[in-house]
Amino acid sequence: MIQAQIYIDKDKIKGTEPLHQFIMHLLMKNGIAGATSFEGFSGFGKHQRLKQPGLQFSFDETPMLITFIDEARKVNAALTELRKQYRGGFIITHTVTYW
Repeated sequence: MIQAQIYIDKDKIKGTEPLHQFIMHLLMKNGIAGATSFEGFSGFGKHQRLKQPGLQFSFDETPMLITFIDEARKVNAALTELRKQYRGGFIITHTVTYW
């Protein structure tokens, strides 16, 4: 089993829908067993700029994490399809044990 984690900004759009919804629909179409999305309180990336969207008068984009676990074949297929349609975000994967 592999767990994939996709880090994106909540406010990003893909086509006519929010990026996080686009990714969830893509995972469903690829037969992934389940996925969960989380909103972050704060975060930073490679540019070392702290984003804190909850602060008053902040225009920072809310960080999001989408995570899912499935068989390696299905995870890799879903991520390959995602990368064909969207090149942004940050994706990591690692092997997990399902109990």
